[in-house]
Amino acid sequence: MKKTIITKAQMGKVHPLIPEYYEQFTAGKLSRREFLRGATLLGLSATLAACAAPATQVAATAVGASDAAASGGIVRGGTLRNAMQLQLLDHPARLSWIEGANVVRQVGEYLTETGVDNITRPYLLEKWVASDDLLTWTLYLRKDVTFNNGDSMNADDVVFSFGEWLNPDIGSSMLGLLSYLNGPEDVEKVDDYTVRLHLNSPNIAVPEHLFHYPAIILHRDFEGDFVKQPIGTGAFTLEEYSEGERAVLKRREDYWRMGEDGQPLPYLDEIIIVSIDKDAAVAAMQSNQVDTMYIPRPSDWLAMKDNPELVVRPAQTSQCYTVRMRVDIEPWNDVRVRNALKMCQDREKILQLAYFGEGDLSIDAHIAPVAPSFCEKPIPAYDPQGAKALLAEAGYPNGLKVVLSTKNDEAEPEIAQALKELAAPAGFDIELDITDSGGYWDRWTEVPLGITAWAHRPLAVMLLSLAYTADSDGNPVSWNETRWVDDEFSTLLRKAEKTLDLEERRGLMCQLEQIMQDRGPIGNSFWKRVWNITNKKFQNVKSHPSSYDLFYEVWKSEA
Repeated sequence: MKKTIITKAQMGKVHPLIPEYYEQFTAGKLSRREFLRGATLLGLSATLAACAAPATQVAATAVGASDAAASGGIVRGGTLRNAMQLQLLDHPARLSWIEGANVVRQVGEYLTETGVDNITRPYLLEKWVASDDLLTWTLYLRKDVTFNNGDSMNADDVVFSFGEWLNPDIGSSMLGLLSYLNGPEDVEKVDDYTVRLHLNSPNIAVPEHLFHYPAIILHRDFEGDFVKQPIGTGAFTLEEYSEGERAVLKRREDYWRMGEDGQPLPYLDEIIIVSIDKDAAVAAMQSNQVDTMYIPRPSDWLAMKDNPELVVRPAQTSQCYTVRMRVDIEPWNDVRVRNALKMCQDREKILQLAYFGEGDLSIDAHIAPVAPSFCEKPIPAYDPQGAKALLAEAGYPNGLKVVLSTKNDEAEPEIAQALKELAAPAGFDIELDITDSGGYWDRWTEVPLGITAWAHRPLAVMLLSLAYTADSDGNPVSWNETRWVDDEFSTLLRKAEKTLDLEERRGLMCQLEQIMQDRGPIGNSFWKRVWNITNKKFQNVKSHPSSYDLFYEVWKSEA
């Protein structure tokens, strides 16, 4: 096969900055992932970018490239049984938990897709083109996409979807992400297959925002309840959804994408999701009653990693458990109290107790090592005496009693118990309020002190915009659970959002990280490693850092 070669001159025709990225990559200043991210952002196709920077090796666990050969070829048919909590599901734009999105994404799809390699590519789009000043983004839609009701997808559906995301009455977290759009009037239908976004401020993360899990493209006639009206462009249809019980998804016969065998995807006939807790899911995995489960805990990984019937696929992520403090409520409105609690984290001990060491230590900033612009800083030491002095300075010389709320379906109880014990010498008397996941997610933005599980985001600026900013009226955005808004932080974040040069953006991240460490609203002991654990009969399974279920191209070797 003839090797494709792309020159710097050809790169420059796409965008003048791409050759500079390439020079930084060849000089060792940028990683391959950072080069691919920058080049594809500026319009170079993922295929040509990969040709310019070929991988020296590909991890089999990351892509499952050898699955077809190993299994003797693709097999069609069969059922995949998945264990995952099924909560209230209505408007996809309101999704605030990944379990619901993992149901919806089998039926609906996104304009872009961020892969297991953390690179974002067009999906329902043919391509995107950004102006040099990043203020105008033109989205070119595929012309071969159909909904499961037979209608073709076009610009009307995309404009309608943006309108739902930007409607304050819907309550979508997309509203905070898309703060660079004043409203639906900034989303222009150019023609039936072209949409143009007119930004009020530059932002490099538009492609990533379009894969935020509430951002599935809705049919133009959608009325607000996806269970009642499950119309989407995806490869499966939703046949049954019973909250807290089960969901059934069936293969769509007329899906628009083709498989490697030349026939329409998906390969599986059916997906059945059963709503059971993690302990029951592990037992069901071990006894072959289900084939996979949502986000195995470290204890689950330990129990199943040596089972010869199961395949374990790890992924490094920006997922974490933030100890978050509402700064609009006493005592957390006092930075000294917040910092005192942060100083009570023995991060290494918490990682070992709660996660068997399967993660990366963190400072108290929501910016992970997997982010292209991550700035490495020293890990703070456990300092209960320093914390005790801060509490006394804040007016609590005899200590402070607080309630810590969280959920019980992942590693939060172990983190909560460890923090309770570690903070006691500093004078914190922590009462634990631990409920099932539904009991926490129903109030996660309201509790004064909590531990919240945050999902992976490919870019740090994306996550910071979701969780630590205010809207145009100065009110914290819907997912700003801490109510923390810092003017200097917001100014630096907006600058980072429009900074194309990765090293310059890394410098801004250094400042943002330091602000969060010095006066921010969270403690964060470690970044999670996650695992996809699936029965060995299923091939082409991928472990996504966001714990997204990507089942379209999965097949069962014994259908």
